[in-house]
Amino acid sequence: MLKNRFGLLPLLVLMMLFSARAAQAQEVLTLEEAVRIALERNYDIKLSANDERIAENNVTRGNAGMLPTVSATLNNNGSIQNSTQDRGDGRPINEVSWGKSSNLNYGVGLNWTIFNGFAMFTRYEQLQELEKLGEANLQLIILSRVGDVMSTFYELVQQQHQLKAYDTAIAISRLRVTTAQNRFEIGKAARLEVLNAQVDFNTDTTNLLRQQELYRNTQIRLNELMARDVNIRFSVPDQLLIDDQLTLGTLSTQAAQQNPSLKAALLNRRIVELDAKLVRANRLPVIGVSTGYNFSRNQNALSPLGFTSISSGNGLTYGVTASVPIFNGFNQRRLEQNANVLINSAQLQYEQVNQNINAQLASAYQTYLTNLSLVKLEENNQRIARQNLDITMDKYRLGSITTVEVRDAQLNYVNATVRYSNAQYLAKLGEIALKEIAGTLNL
Repeated sequence: MLKNRFGLLPLLVLMMLFSARAAQAQEVLTLEEAVRIALERNYDIKLSANDERIAENNVTRGNAGMLPTVSATLNNNGSIQNSTQDRGDGRPINEVSWGKSSNLNYGVGLNWTIFNGFAMFTRYEQLQELEKLGEANLQLIILSRVGDVMSTFYELVQQQHQLKAYDTAIAISRLRVTTAQNRFEIGKAARLEVLNAQVDFNTDTTNLLRQQELYRNTQIRLNELMARDVNIRFSVPDQLLIDDQLTLGTLSTQAAQQNPSLKAALLNRRIVELDAKLVRANRLPVIGVSTGYNFSRNQNALSPLGFTSISSGNGLTYGVTASVPIFNGFNQRRLEQNANVLINSAQLQYEQVNQNINAQLASAYQTYLTNLSLVKLEENNQRIARQNLDITMDKYRLGSITTVEVRDAQLNYVNATVRYSNAQYLAKLGEIALKEIAGTLNL
């Protein structure tokens, strides 16, 4: 039974080697390419871009009410009637059977509000601010999705580093199994040593399979962010560079100027202020002009009864209208009071967003500094663990060290490598988060 289990080892090793070679033959996806694809295809970015285009299309003088409206009308009505006329003086009664009549009217009219308390100009300015708000929201979505792509990309880099550590662990465990089996066959080792080596090998194989599963799921998630076929397999470069020169003062200044959430809060406050101007405009008069051309034609088949058979007319119409609000049940005052409250709320929301951004920045920066320190520490630990493992393996080949000590050195190296890659990844995440908050996220 033991030999059968050992007989599966070469097959399992070949399968893992085949998987590793297949991974090497896959597409190598760079960060620049991943971001480019996401910018072109990501659904959230596309949807936000559509909203921004709608806001841009809405910035017209006609939408603000500055331009006249012109409309054409046409009415063509007809009737068929049976009519009887009783003269009342003894003369014969006049009758008309199925008498036809028609009425045709058509014309073109123009209506133009030339003054409405400057509301039209305020509305046009508000539409421009709404366009800027759409741009800020689009920028926010782009920053967020690019940040997601970069975080997921570097998560794959981290996982590749850990896959290499697990590969090393399996290679060592495989050597231990082979050595223990050989020693057992020549009578220099007990069966227990073989079984322990086999258990450790199986444990390392399980860890590798779990890590491969995690790596594949992260690939799928990145494909989803890029809005492409989730079944595409690829690898990423192993390089993970961290910008360790960020300063809190510079980031705070950049955030105050470029953070899209802060920009949106400022724009919302401005839009609410313009809403208040629109409300106040209702106190002023509204003046409009109108003109048009009309044609009418009536035809009546009831001539035996004394009606005119055909009449028509055409001509121009024009006029001026003006209205001045005097009293509307104190609703105007109520609306202005509410508008002022909304301005105050918009100011408070801006201050809240600003406070939140500063808090996020301060917290993220502290985490960033901690992770930079951990990167240096874990890099040193990983180097020491590697040296310890090399020395241990040399002693193991000479037979001057126990398998327990080999396993300890093996696990120390794997754990140190995992911690080092995690520290690098977390430091990179901190860098990405800080630049995203500051609105300066780039490649």
